[in-house]
Amino acid sequence: MAHLPHAPQDKLDEVSEEMAVAAAIMGFEPNSFKIMAHRPEILRGFLALSAAVLGPESQLDPGLRQMIAYIASAAAGCNYCQAHTSHGAHARGVSSEKIEALWLYETNPLFSDAERAALQLAQSSASVPNQATQAHFDTAKAHFDDAQVAEIIAVVATFGFLNRWNDSLATDIEDNPLAFAETHLAATNWTPPSDR
Repeated sequence: MAHLPHAPQDKLDEVSEEMAVAAAIMGFEPNSFKIMAHRPEILRGFLALSAAVLGPESQLDPGLRQMIAYIASAAAGCNYCQAHTSHGAHARGVSSEKIEALWLYETNPLFSDAERAALQLAQSSASVPNQATQAHFDTAKAHFDDAQVAEIIAVVATFGFLNRWNDSLATDIEDNPLAFAETHLAATNWTPPSDR
C-alpha cells in the first residue's frame, strides 16, 4: 500500500485533462500521477518535462527510450518504474524476448552495438554513485549525435525523478504493467514493491 493516498477528488478534477492525456498514451491513469496531483503544479511541471523528453519531438526510437528508462529504473531499484517501462517498451514494439533479456544486453545478440552503448550509458549514469565515465560517452557518441546523447541522459534523469518518487512512496502498480512485469520480468527476480 502506498505511503500517500491519491489526491482528493477536487485536485484530481483540476488535472482531469492531464490525466486523460496520460491515459491515452499509457492505456491507464498512473497511480503515481494520482498521488502527484496533491500538488497539481508539480504534476503539470513533470508532464511538461516528460513531453519534452519522451514526446514526438524526441530523436531516439520510442522502444529504445523505454529500454533506457527500464535499465535506469532497474539500476535505481524502482520496481514500479521497471513494470511501467517494460510494459511501455512492449507497447512500443520491443519484443517480449528482448525485454526479458534486457539485463543481458552487453552480450545478448538481440541487442545492437548502438543499443548496448545507450543502455550501458543509462545503467552507469543511473547508478548511485554515478558511474558514467568519458568512455561511456565516447562509446555512445560512436552511435548517437550530441542531441541524442543528451536525450539518453534526459531519459535517465526524468526517470530518476520517477524512481525516487515511486520507490519512496511505494506506489501501487496498476493492473496492466503489474501483469506484464510478473510474466516477463520473473527471471530478473522482479517483485512488486512491498509495504515498508
